[in-house]
Amino acid sequence: MDCVSPILDVVTRVWDCTAKHAVYIRDLQENMDSLRNAMQELKTVYEDVKARVDLEEQRQMKRMNEVDGWLHSVLDMEIKVNEILEKGDQEIQKKCPGTCCPRNCRSSYKLGKKASKKLGDVTELRSKGRFDVVADRLSQAPVDERPMEKTVGLDLMFTEVCRCIQHEKLGIIGLYGMGGAGKTTLMTKVNNEFIRASKIFEIAIWVVVSRPASVEKVQEVIRNKLNIPEDRWRNRTEDEKAVEIFNVLKAKRFVMLLDDVWERLDLQKVGVPSPNSQNKSKVILTTRSLDVCRDMEAQKSLKVKCLREDEAINLFKKKVGETTLNSHSDIPQLAEIAAKECQGLPLALITIGRAMAGKNTPQEWERAIQMLKAYPSKFSGIPDHVFSVLKFSYDNLSDDTIKTCFLYLAIFPEDHQIKDKDLIFLWIGEGFLDGFASIDEAFNQGHHIIEHLKTVCLFENGGFNRVKMHDVIRDMALWLDSEYRGNKNIILVEEVDAMEIYQVSKWKEAHRLYLSTSSLEELTIPPSFPNLLTLIARSRGLKKFESRGLKTLESRFFHFMPVIKVLDLSNAGITKLPTGIGKLVTLQYLNLSKTNLKELSAELATLKRLRCLLLDGSLEIIFKEVISHLSMLRVFSIRIKYIMSDISSPTDEEEADYSRKDDKAIYLHEDNKALLEELEGLEHINWVSLPIVGALSFQKLLNSQKLLNAMRYLHLWNLEGMRMLQLPRIKHLCTLAICRCGELQDIKVNLENESGRWGFVANYIPNSIFYNLRSVFVDQLPKLLDLTWLIYIPSLELLSVHRCESMKEVIGDASEVPENLGIFSRLEGLTLHYLPNLRSISRRALPFPSLKTLRVTKCPNLRKLPLDSNSARNSLKIIEGTSEWWRGLQWEDETIQLTFTPYLNAIRRRNEKMTFFSHPLAG
Repeated sequence: MDCVSPILDVVTRVWDCTAKHAVYIRDLQENMDSLRNAMQELKTVYEDVKARVDLEEQRQMKRMNEVDGWLHSVLDMEIKVNEILEKGDQEIQKKCPGTCCPRNCRSSYKLGKKASKKLGDVTELRSKGRFDVVADRLSQAPVDERPMEKTVGLDLMFTEVCRCIQHEKLGIIGLYGMGGAGKTTLMTKVNNEFIRASKIFEIAIWVVVSRPASVEKVQEVIRNKLNIPEDRWRNRTEDEKAVEIFNVLKAKRFVMLLDDVWERLDLQKVGVPSPNSQNKSKVILTTRSLDVCRDMEAQKSLKVKCLREDEAINLFKKKVGETTLNSHSDIPQLAEIAAKECQGLPLALITIGRAMAGKNTPQEWERAIQMLKAYPSKFSGIPDHVFSVLKFSYDNLSDDTIKTCFLYLAIFPEDHQIKDKDLIFLWIGEGFLDGFASIDEAFNQGHHIIEHLKTVCLFENGGFNRVKMHDVIRDMALWLDSEYRGNKNIILVEEVDAMEIYQVSKWKEAHRLYLSTSSLEELTIPPSFPNLLTLIARSRGLKKFESRGLKTLESRFFHFMPVIKVLDLSNAGITKLPTGIGKLVTLQYLNLSKTNLKELSAELATLKRLRCLLLDGSLEIIFKEVISHLSMLRVFSIRIKYIMSDISSPTDEEEADYSRKDDKAIYLHEDNKALLEELEGLEHINWVSLPIVGALSFQKLLNSQKLLNAMRYLHLWNLEGMRMLQLPRIKHLCTLAICRCGELQDIKVNLENESGRWGFVANYIPNSIFYNLRSVFVDQLPKLLDLTWLIYIPSLELLSVHRCESMKEVIGDASEVPENLGIFSRLEGLTLHYLPNLRSISRRALPFPSLKTLRVTKCPNLRKLPLDSNSARNSLKIIEGTSEWWRGLQWEDETIQLTFTPYLNAIRRRNEKMTFFSHPLAG
C-alpha cells in the first residue's frame, strides 16, 4: 500500500493536467466566440471615448496622455485579437471529418490557450476605459501671431511704441485716434514683430474689449490663454476668477493687448496685476478717445494719425493693384487724385482702392473722382465699410446735444477752420445750449463739448484756439444727417460764381446753407427760404478787411426767410445791408464781423428775439435806440479795426464827416457813453466786448457793476488827461487793450476786496482778481514807465507791448513779491516792439514754464533777458529778433547763451514789423 499511494498521486496529477489542457482543445470554438464578443464590447467603449476626445479637440483641447495611451492600446489589442480569431477559425475548419477532434492537437491547444488569456486582457482593458475627463487645455505659444498684411506708413509709430514698451517706467500705453486710422493694425504689427521676436515677455494676451466692456468676457479670454483648469474655473464668482488670473499672472512677465476699448476697464476686477517697473509687465490699449487713455491711467498716450500724402498714395496704389495702374498711362495720376480725397485715412484708402481695382479706363476713374468729391456717400463701399465704422464714434457720444453740435460743424466746407468761441456763439445762437442760465455756463459747456469731440477724434485742432473736421469725418457727418435724421437738418454747401435758377430752387429745401460766392447782386428774383434756419455767406477768397466782396445783397434778399435763426455774414465783405433785414423777426444770432459796414441799420431795432450781435470790424456808427430795443440781447461785441497798431487815426476829413451827422448817431471812435447806457438798460445782457473811448465813457463803465460783470474784451482808448489808471475788478475779463493814452504813466489794480496785499496768492483759484484775463495789449503809451501790475494777472498767456517810449522795465521792483506767486507762469507769448529805453523785462530770472514765443524788435537797450538754465525748459519754440540784438545780449554764463541760441529765428531789419501787430482784439 505504501508504494501504491505515490503512484496514484502521480496519476491524478497527470490526469488533472491533461484534462485542463484538453479544455483548450475541446472549447476552442466557445473561447473564440467569447473573445470575439469581448472585443466587440471593447470597441464600443473605444468609439464612445474617441467621440468624446474628438469633440474636445474641436474645442481646442488636448487629449490626456492616459486616454491617448488607452486608445492606442485598444487598437493594438484589436490587431492581436483579430490575428488569434483568424487562426482560430482556420484551426476549427481543419477538424477530422465526422468528429470533433482536431487534426493537430498541439496547434489547437496553443490557440485555445492564447484566446483564453487574451479574453482576460480584453476584459481588463475595457474596465480601464472609464474616464471622467478625456482632454485638457492646450498649452499655447507665449505669443500668438496674428494675420496681417504688409503695412504702409506705420514705421515711425511702430518705432515709438516699441521704444515706450522698452521704457521701464511706462506700464500702460494708450494708442488713440479716429476710427480707421490704423490703431489695431499698428498693435498687430507690435504683437507680431516686436513682442514675438524680442521674447522679453513670457506671455502676450490679446483681448478685443469692444462695447460694453465686460469683465466676465475679458476674464474668459485670459483664462483660455493661461490654461486655467476647468475645475478651478467652473461655477466661480467674478472675484474668485480674478484671484485665479492674478495668481498666474503675478509670477509672469506679461503684456496685455486690449483692442477697441471704449470705456474704462477695471484691470483689478479682471485680475490683471498693475504693470510696473518691478514686474516689467505692460498693458497696451487701442481706443478712439484720449479720455479713455486717461481713464485707464496710461502713462503714455500716442495719437495714431492719418498717413502723410506720399504714404497714402502708396497704400492706395497697393490696393488698386499693378494690373489696373498699368492699364492706361493716365490712371496713375488719377489714382493720386483719388487718394488725396481720402485725406490720409487708411480705412478710406483701402476701401476706395479696392473698389477701383479693375477700373481700367480713365473715364471710369474721372467719374469715380467726381462722385468722391460731390457725393461720397454714394460711392461703392464707403457707407458700408467706412462710414459705418466711423459711426461707432458718433453713436458713443453721450447725449443728443453733443451729437447735434458735432454734426453742425459739417455746415462749413472742407478744411475750414473756425475759432472755438465763434463756433460756440453759433451753437448758442442756434439754441443748442439753451439749458444753461448764463452765457458763461453755456460757454463753458461749449468748450467742454469741443474738447470732448477732440479727445474722441471727431474734431481736430485747427491752430491756435481753432477747430476743424477731417474731410472723411465731415462726409460721414453729412451722410448721418441725411440717412439717420430724416432730412430734418438738410445742409447745403454751395460755391457759386453765377446764380442760376436750379441752384436757387435747391435752396428751398435747405435748413442750413453755407454760401460761398463772389456776388448775389444779379438775382432778379429774390430766393425763397421757407425752411432755412441758418445762412452763412462768405465771399470766396476774401481776406480780412478786404474791400472787395459781396458789397451788398439783393434788396429783397431777406423777405422770404420766415423761420431763420442764424445769419452770419462775417467775412462777406458787404458795405451795406439791404432793406428788409428788419423782417427777420425770428433771428437770434447776427454776425456782421469783418465786413466793410460803416454804420448799423436802424432796421435792426425790430429784431426783438436777437440774442447774439457780433459787429467786430470797420463799424463806425450805431444809431441811437437801436441796441436798447433788442430786449433779448445777451451777447454784444464790437472790436473795431482802429485798435490795430498799423491803422492810423481818423483823418481830419473823416472827423469833419462825422460832424455832419445828426445827433441820433453814436460814433464809436468818439465818446460812446450813450452806447454804454443803452447796454446797461438791457435786462439779459451778460457778455460785452467793447471799445471804451474817452475818460467820460470809462467813468460810466466804472459806475456800472452790471457792465463790469459783463465785460469780456475791453479796449481802453484815448483816455485823455489820465496819468494814473486804476483798473477795477472785472471778474470775467479775457482780453484787455490799452491804446493811445498820451498822458498815462502808471497802471494799478484795485485790491480792496482782497485779504491783505498778497492775500490773493492763497486764493489762486477762479474768482480771484483778474483770474480770467489771458491777453494784454498796450500800444502808444509814450509816458508809461512799467507794467508791474501784471504780477496780479495769474492766468496771463499773451502780452504785447508796442511803442511805449518811456518804458524802462516791464516788471519793476518786485522784491516783496512772494516766490510762490509764479510771475508769468502761464505766459506763452511775449512781444516787445519799439521800446527804445527798455532795459529789463524782469530784475530776476523767471522760470517761464509755459513760454513758447519771445519776439523783440527795436529795443536797442534791452541787453539782458530774464532767463537762466531752468527757464522755459520744455516749452520754448522760437525767439525772434535781429542778429545784431542777439549778439549784443549779456549772459550770466556762456552755457545759458548756448542753451537758447538754437531757438533764435533772426530777422532782417526791414521785416521787423512782420506779425507783431496782430493781437486778440484785432482778429
